[in-house]
Amino acid sequence: MIIVGLTGGIGSGKTTVAKEFEALGIPVYIADVEAKNLMHKSKIIKRKLTQLFGNKAYINGALNKRYIADIIFTNKAYLQKMNDIIHPRVARHFEKWVLKQDTPYVIKEVAILFENNGHKACDYVITVIAPKDLRIKRLLIRDNTTKDKIQAIMKNQWTDEEKVKHSDYVIDNIDLKITKNLVADIHKDILKRA
Repeated sequence: MIIVGLTGGIGSGKTTVAKEFEALGIPVYIADVEAKNLMHKSKIIKRKLTQLFGNKAYINGALNKRYIADIIFTNKAYLQKMNDIIHPRVARHFEKWVLKQDTPYVIKEVAILFENNGHKACDYVITVIAPKDLRIKRLLIRDNTTKDKIQAIMKNQWTDEEKVKHSDYVIDNIDLKITKNLVADIHKDILKRA
C-alpha cells in the first residue's frame, strides 16, 4: 500500500484537494479530524491533556478548544507537549485504518506533516500552496477569527517554500478547475508507480 502524505499551510485548501482525491475513489485519512475524535473519546488523552493544561482543558467533558489554542499557539513548548501526547496515538490509529483499505494508495492529510517528521512514513508527499493573503482571507471567512490568531498558527508551520523543497508534488490551489486537473494528473502518476 502506497502512503501519500497531503499537507499544506492553514488555509491552503488541503480539504478541497482531499475531496478531489476521494472523488477519484482514493480513501483519505484526515489526521486532524481523527486527533479531535481521540481527544474527545480517549480517557488516557483526556487525562494527559488535563494534566498538561489544567482543569479548564475540558468543560463538561468537551475539549475547550479556544482555551487550548490560545496556549499552544503562543507557547511552542506546550504545542510540542500536546503533539507528543496525541500524534503517536493518531499514528497507531492510521496504521489500523490502512489495513482496512483496498486501493493502490491512500492519502494521509496532515497539516503539520513535515513539522512532526510524518513525511518520513510516506512514500510520496503532495503539498498544497496558496498565496498568504488568499489563505488569510479564506480563514477570516471560514473560521470567524482574527488575523493575529491566523498568523500565530502560521508561525508554527513551515513556510510553503520549505515544504515545496521536500515534496514530490505541489498543487498551487488558486483556481479550482486547475486544482482538479492537477489532482487528476497526480492520481495517474501515482497509479503508474504503484
